Amino acid sequence: MSSVAHAGGVSLGDAKPLAQAFHNELLATCRWWQKHVIEDQGFVGEISCDGLAKPEANKGVILCARLLWFYSEAALYLDRDSDATRAASTMYSYLTRHFLDHDKGGAFWELSANGSLLNGRKQIYAQAFVLYALSAYARLTGDQAVVNEARSLFLCIERYGRDREYGGYFEAFDQHWQELDDVRLSDKDLNSAKTMNTHLHVIEAYSAFLLVEREASVESALRDLLEVYMQRFFDERSKHLHMFLSRDWLNESEAYSYGHDIESSWLLAEAFDILGDEALSSQYKPHILALAESSLTEGLMPDGSMGDEFHFSSGEKGDERIWWVQAEAMVGFYNAFQMSGDTRYLEAVKRVWAFIQREMIDTEHGEWHWLAKSDQKPGYSEYKAGFWKCPYHNGRAMIELCRRMGQG
Repeated sequence: MSSVAHAGGVSLGDAKPLAQAFHNELLATCRWWQKHVIEDQGFVGEISCDGLAKPEANKGVILCARLLWFYSEAALYLDRDSDATRAASTMYSYLTRHFLDHDKGGAFWELSANGSLLNGRKQIYAQAFVLYALSAYARLTGDQAVVNEARSLFLCIERYGRDREYGGYFEAFDQHWQELDDVRLSDKDLNSAKTMNTHLHVIEAYSAFLLVEREASVESALRDLLEVYMQRFFDERSKHLHMFLSRDWLNESEAYSYGHDIESSWLLAEAFDILGDEALSSQYKPHILALAESSLTEGLMPDGSMGDEFHFSSGEKGDERIWWVQAEAMVGFYNAFQMSGDTRYLEAVKRVWAFIQREMIDTEHGEWHWLAKSDQKPGYSEYKAGFWKCPYHNGRAMIELCRRMGQG
């Protein structure tokens, strides 16, 4: 999707082998998820770490939306008349039949294995991912009905999610868009009124929707959100992002997240580029590069892996290497290389990719491990595909890097 693919005019004469490796990994990713997860009328909710399907597993809207997004973007990159297009069509049909609330608006959180509703809560994070997915599918198909569904999600987020008093967006509501006491996205999160993670993915969704529908209301919402993000979540002192804040923007964070810092850096660059406001982009370019720099100097480990978090209370870094952080590190560092011409970032991409090949890619059962092989303890059982694990991060990284390196 990126329109900053050749930012800075950087040329890589020796990039073809690396770009080809990314292209091959994208094809392998498409095949694995089509073989193991996509079904004729929907998808399997979970695949175990050793590749076994769990047909009784519940189905989450995050996995569904991310699969729709990934196969839509893969089809746009590879070939519209492809297996990826058919997979995208399957996921779109399932999403619209089962997850969209055609009465109250928005998308439900969780279904049973047979598609019946289990949890109707309206997490703004999830609404953003559905909008992101529908925007990609609208670009793939050109179908106005899909555009209309995307617009409906945008209007729901703006109507219910936007805080008109303090700015930014709330976290979650019940099925009927009423307030909740517990708005956490997951058990590991703080119960804060506003989070960096939700705001980042609303930025991502609005940027994608703006490519589909260039309306003043969408431009205005994205511009406001970008300014809120840079002014409220970016920490001028540390050059990291605040993770959790109160409704009136008091910092409640307990850690820095290197993965979210580096992911934010390139998604912000993309959003500013799509918005097309040169003055705003120039104003915040130093902040984007500062996020990449702190990620490089603090988050990148000697073995080429990207660390997870830095915890304030202990003063220590989390020691687990997680699949999505490695994927986002490659795109973020390559984007910083394009923006700055600093070859340290290109070397970082190569080092992270070497680590991914050694530690993350499962050469026996396919796809990527949740945790690096050397981090897996006896009895390791993190699923290969499930509620939170999908080809959104690693598949997107391959698409982005291929596009930026001129592959295909």
